[in-house]
Amino acid sequence: MNSRVVSVLIGLVCLIGPMPSAVAPAPAKTQGAKATATAAAALMSLDAGVASGVSASVFQLAVGAVSCAVNSRAIEKPQTLTVIDYSLPSTEPRLWVFDVASGKMLFKELVAHGRNTGENMATSFSDTMNSRQSSLGLFVTRDTYVGSNGYSLRMQGLEPGFNGNAMDRAIVMHGAPYVNETLARQQGRIGRSWGCPALREAIARDIIDTVRGGGVIFSYYPDQDWLTTSRFLHCPSAARSAGV
Repeated sequence: MNSRVVSVLIGLVCLIGPMPSAVAPAPAKTQGAKATATAAAALMSLDAGVASGVSASVFQLAVGAVSCAVNSRAIEKPQTLTVIDYSLPSTEPRLWVFDVASGKMLFKELVAHGRNTGENMATSFSDTMNSRQSSLGLFVTRDTYVGSNGYSLRMQGLEPGFNGNAMDRAIVMHGAPYVNETLARQQGRIGRSWGCPALREAIARDIIDTVRGGGVIFSYYPDQDWLTTSRFLHCPSAARSAGV
């Protein structure tokens, strides 16, 4: 694995170790964006592409968002970071799971998006009930259960307006027979869910058991509304922790 990815994740552990005693009021949007970008540049200097295949810019956003969430006490320090890049086609692996402490990439997998989010390429996202669309932003994983889709993992959305209804919508991680490489070759896309990040059945349980109980999931797409208003992408605490 690229040594830069390892150093980034180890930097994340250092960054989110001590909790600040108080959280300062959020600055203006432009100032918050600049602070987050500065912290990312100081801690996460990556080339455009890294050995794991995740985009450097997406990875920087993910680590910055997690750092913000921990420092603002929205979540506890996670053991795993899952990155989903919905800007990539469904026929390509676009979900990565990293162990935060070691920086090791644990999984790189196909993942489905919602039926009304797009065909092979995702284009539309929603937090609306019954939309059958995927949601963006930062999630924290909760408990597992066995339901209509088999062994499944509940995901709590941390960004109202973008994924805050995830629990009520039953947006969960689960395995699905329509997520497979053969289907991708035959029809030019994998199957689609009702908004859940569905995985290959053969690997779903392993991933769920790795990330459950407080892992973080960062779902990305270059949606301008989310990019400019997400509380975790415009956070002064990340910059303060980096000494900026």
